[in-house]
Amino acid sequence: MAAVRMGSSPSLATWSSGRTRVLSETEILIALRDCFDPEVKLNLVDLGLIYGIKTGPDPDSTPAWPRQWVKVTMTLTTQQCPASGLIFEQVHNRLAGIPDISKVEVDLVWEPKWTPHLISEAGRRQLGI
Repeated sequence: MAAVRMGSSPSLATWSSGRTRVLSETEILIALRDCFDPEVKLNLVDLGLIYGIKTGPDPDSTPAWPRQWVKVTMTLTTQQCPASGLIFEQVHNRLAGIPDISKVEVDLVWEPKWTPHLISEAGRRQLGI
């Protein structure tokens, strides 16, 4: 899948019948390709750190502007990752910057443990491995 910058789109959700379509997992993963591990210089998706995406309509949003919540389940390469704060901030800020998203939650998990086998084929090519 080619990386696509989502920042140029004013709104990712399409309107139909007065309701908004919930952003898909694929659309959210595309946005997360803008977030990088500063030590490895590879985006978090291709690095294999994103384990899951959940979304749903935000019951607190207004009918005039229905929005959604997003929960990202992810890990880090090690529990002692010195860039963990920066990585979480990138994920939160990237998704919070999408107008159709009202709430972002980042859930850190350690199981399953991250291994280099989780790096995507595109990531392997970029890293030369």
